[in-house]
Amino acid sequence: MTPDTREKLMGVSVATLATALFKRGLRHQVIQGVHPLGHKGQNMVGPAFTLRYIPAREDRNTLAEFRNPAHPQRVAIETCPKGHVLVMDSRKQADAASAGDILITRLMMRGGAGVVTDGGFRDAAVIAELDIPAYHSRPSSPTNLTNNEAIALNEPIGCGDAPVFPGDIIVGDADCVIVIPAHMADEVAEEAVEMTAYEDFVVEQVKDGEPIIGLYPRVNEEKYGPRFEAWRKANNR
Repeated sequence: MTPDTREKLMGVSVATLATALFKRGLRHQVIQGVHPLGHKGQNMVGPAFTLRYIPAREDRNTLAEFRNPAHPQRVAIETCPKGHVLVMDSRKQADAASAGDILITRLMMRGGAGVVTDGGFRDAAVIAELDIPAYHSRPSSPTNLTNNEAIALNEPIGCGDAPVFPGDIIVGDADCVIVIPAHMADEVAEEAVEMTAYEDFVVEQVKDGEPIIGLYPRVNEEKYGPRFEAWRKANNR
């Protein structure tokens, strides 16, 4: 992902990106069931670094596992590259936490761009106050060892029913999170910026009493095309 593409993705909504991907035949890229903890006022953007959980087996998942320096959950926190988003496949289960505030604080201090789980976080209120975007399904106090075993790093996963491949571009806004295939990121970002400009124009028109038919979607080009171009020029868009 280029710096220009990242900058563009910082200023567009997940809803707009979902439409741009829908045009390309991708219908299931929004991570379902996740919500921001203490939205930071700007988008989360970064390549995916993944962690996968499987169902816990009691003989393998005792508290002693956390003393293991090779424990995948801990290794994920210590190896997720700067500027990346840690995305966790927690099997859509929030009965046990995917992580807590200490690990997410460490991820923040290492320069992580954000963290997403389709499970839950413990210490959620504390994580909400950290300077790192975080998304989960709901608060969850039990340790992840209760139900889940961290098993694999940086391989394809499913998170909230969305396929996530390492390096895919993750974008989160005040609503939810979407996964953009890495090879599409530049063109999708460019189209989303154009779509956002037109949508902002439409909102102003609607607030001024303009009917929606022909305006959105952009069908009546003869009427609204020149008006939109004049609006863009006036607003430096």
